[in-house]
Amino acid sequence: MTILLLAAMGFAMACLGLAMLFASIRMFRGPTAQDRVMAMDTLYVSAMMMMLVLGMRYGSQIYFEMSLLIALVGFVGSVAMAKFLLRGEVIE
Repeated sequence: MTILLLAAMGFAMACLGLAMLFASIRMFRGPTAQDRVMAMDTLYVSAMMMMLVLGMRYGSQIYFEMSLLIALVGFVGSVAMAKFLLRGEVIE
């Protein structure tokens, strides 16, 4: 791997880590439930992207599979939270 590619991956990981930090702060301090749901969405997308960058950096397939699992669980969690906020119940 070239030095430029390694530097770009390091920069991407630093930016994603910063985004995860800010999303975590918003999730804990958010004034409304909608802010917390949006922060949770941002957090799982950032975690998924971090796993993809780590997979490229280390050349391992397991990181890509972990990112798919994070995407699945995050999407289901977002749908459940949105349904709860709209109707007040998840299972009808």
